[in-house]
Amino acid sequence: MLKTLSYSEQSRIIEMAWEDRTPFEAIQANYGLTETDVIQLMRLELKPSSFRLWRKRVSGRKTKHQKIRSPAVSRAYCPTQYKQR
Repeated sequence: MLKTLSYSEQSRIIEMAWEDRTPFEAIQANYGLTETDVIQLMRLELKPSSFRLWRKRVSGRKTKHQKIRSPAVSRAYCPTQYKQR
């Protein structure tokens, strides 16, 4: 599955994986990749130090898993993330 992704799709998946409020289920719904597939993609595409930093970051995040996230988190981004200019 990973080999069939275009560069822009891989880039968007990596971006979604870095976002705190985007659950792995959203990535699976959009691209068909499981959490394991996303981890594999990140391991292949990131530098080792960046991968370790990402794994440490997402390991403790409840917002990365739809089933354990708070009902108060109703969207994939924070309202202040995209400020109007």
